[in-house]
Amino acid sequence: MSEAKIAIIGGSGLYELEGLADIEEIWLETPFGKPSDAIIVGTLEGRKIAFLARHDRKHRLSPTELPVRANIYALKCLGVEWIISVNAVGSLREEIRPLDLVIPDQLVDRTRSRVNTFFEGGLVAHVGFAEPFCPVLSQILYHASEEAGNTVHRGGTCVVIEGPLFSTKAESNLYRSWGASLIGMTALPEARLAREAEICYAALAGVTDYDCWHESYDMVTTKMVVANLRRNTDAAKRIIKIATSRIPEKRECGCATALRDAIITPSRHIPPRLKEDLAPLIRKYLR
Repeated sequence: MSEAKIAIIGGSGLYELEGLADIEEIWLETPFGKPSDAIIVGTLEGRKIAFLARHDRKHRLSPTELPVRANIYALKCLGVEWIISVNAVGSLREEIRPLDLVIPDQLVDRTRSRVNTFFEGGLVAHVGFAEPFCPVLSQILYHASEEAGNTVHRGGTCVVIEGPLFSTKAESNLYRSWGASLIGMTALPEARLAREAEICYAALAGVTDYDCWHESYDMVTTKMVVANLRRNTDAAKRIIKIATSRIPEKRECGCATALRDAIITPSRHIPPRLKEDLAPLIRKYLR
């Protein structure tokens, strides 16, 4: 089975990654079920890349239905150390216009029905998450977006809602009053689980609309979102080619050791089955 250090998780509109050579389609079973789809492993710009369609290649999974633990666990098993997440988002700021790109640096969790940790059932770990996105990978994405000729904004808070419905106007204006910049449905629990798995994670967020707060624009519709999705997807593909060639071989950020002091439960008290299931994440820390 092929391994890859870099993974792309494609959001709405990005169901395949053009330009991959030497392709292998990998189907994995995990302790958390099957991933969203097959993981496509190939070579891009001289680097081994894994690609996963978040909603499946036929877009059959809603944000709440995503098997996020299985997705992150499967990528970890393939040796992935870096994840570029491509997300479709709405803007909560006048200056962040539809078709702009954003590299967010903060998250607010407004989901209600999603399991957001690997550590339960007899193993407790408290992982730091003050900075939810890898600063090294975020910087690479920002400069790659500039080089590709896109209007890109560095930083900003993304509110993650449950979905699949869009926000009410009251909710949209509430999030604006908090100082948030973006609204989306998929960055969580993905970013949390990637941190628990010690994988560097950053988001390339493509703005499709002004959510529903902007009085000069029509209410958000699926037709509007899909039209802008196509244009943002083309930009994302160009940026990914640039960014993947610049990801370093060696990691020096805190993401790589996020679990080092986080596991609270003594090894002797962790259930054997749980040790086996979570071995790809915790093996090196068990004594």
